[in-house]
Amino acid sequence: MGTYVGAHIVWDWNGTLFHDNDAIIGATNAAFAELGLEPITLEKYRTLYCVPVPKFYERLMGRLPTSAEWEVMDAVFHRYYTLHRVRCGLTEGAADLLAGWRSAGRSQSLLSMYGHDELVPLVRGFGIETHFLRVDGRTGPSGGSKADHMVRHLTALDGVEPARTVIIGDAADDAVAALHVGAQAVLYTGGSHSRASLEEVGVPVVDTLAEAVAEAERLAA
Repeated sequence: MGTYVGAHIVWDWNGTLFHDNDAIIGATNAAFAELGLEPITLEKYRTLYCVPVPKFYERLMGRLPTSAEWEVMDAVFHRYYTLHRVRCGLTEGAADLLAGWRSAGRSQSLLSMYGHDELVPLVRGFGIETHFLRVDGRTGPSGGSKADHMVRHLTALDGVEPARTVIIGDAADDAVAALHVGAQAVLYTGGSHSRASLEEVGVPVVDTLAEAVAEAERLAA
């Protein structure tokens, strides 16, 4: 694995490195349509979105979806998303930031709540897989928190200490996962949450990935 200096970054994928807001909103509205719900805007999504995902649906429906409703909505969401993600690309500047972090002798990895078997070929297709010590996607049911996945992810990274790890993501749940393992977090406003909702979490909030990387360097200093 080599010798690395400074902070280790654990990157989030959806809404952070992968700019897929349009596909996410389209998939969400396709899922809502299955239950006869009105479509929502990106602004409303970013204001209300939370994890676990059924809680987000509760905010919109006024009640938790039943198990049967959740299964239908989840299946429709993923089917729509898979079809439309092909129109999405990396967030502006992401590839250069990944390459720069690696060339400076620092380590990084990727942990996503997107299904592992779909995530890995997608990352590979963008030609960025070699920048990461490890790429992990979700295994098991969708809709839950990243915290337990983060424990397994860091445990699998030899020589990476939580105390020198910074999670960069676009959701409050990324900060929750960081706290759970004793790491730090930087939250990016370009994804699933509004700036106002991210600022409630109490960790640094930035508007670009370049700022996120600079903040990770500062936190590790």
